Amino acid sequence: MRHDGRVDDEIPYVGRENLDPRAGRLLVAAPSLGVPFHHAVILLLEHDESGSLGVVLNQPTTLDVGTVLPSWRDHLTGEPTLYQGGPVALDSALGLAATMRDDEPPGFRRVSGPLGIIDLDTPPDDLGPHLSALRIFAGYAGWAPDQLDGELEEGSWAVVEADDPIVDTFVAEPDELWSLVLRRAGGTLAWWVNCPADPALN
Repeated sequence: MRHDGRVDDEIPYVGRENLDPRAGRLLVAAPSLGVPFHHAVILLLEHDESGSLGVVLNQPTTLDVGTVLPSWRDHLTGEPTLYQGGPVALDSALGLAATMRDDEPPGFRRVSGPLGIIDLDTPPDDLGPHLSALRIFAGYAGWAPDQLDGELEEGSWAVVEADDPIVDTFVAEPDELWSLVLRRAGGTLAWWVNCPADPALN
């Protein structure tokens, strides 16, 4: 699990200690991090000795989910837009959902709190009634063991808590999520919002 998003090692963006990365927390891209993670906000789904995995929450595509998974289209939250979850395995689909139940209905694997990943082979009419929110992503973001920790030390990312896991994950206006999360975090991270991609221009 690898990606090529890196930040210039000479840019000391993070001015305070990060939270530890773990499932359910948000990974927020530094201002200078380029494609494919420019202004990305990633929900971490896994972080352990085998590596890290997450999905980018704020990169909607122009595709309708109905073109790839028509049976799930009517169960989605908001517009039936397919989101790009990251640069890895773009030919695969991942369903991220919130459940209304304390237990795990068949086809739902809990990640953190109400959030989990669904098995898209589960009949939608069986699982759909147990979900309070659903979004489908093409691809994901992945890191090899210790890779994400190294990028955090470089200042490529900040780790923050989701204010409301469901609201942040299924954000209605994804273009605003990066600046919203940073302003909410305050301190040095709030400064990132107005920081140019190239600090030499500041």
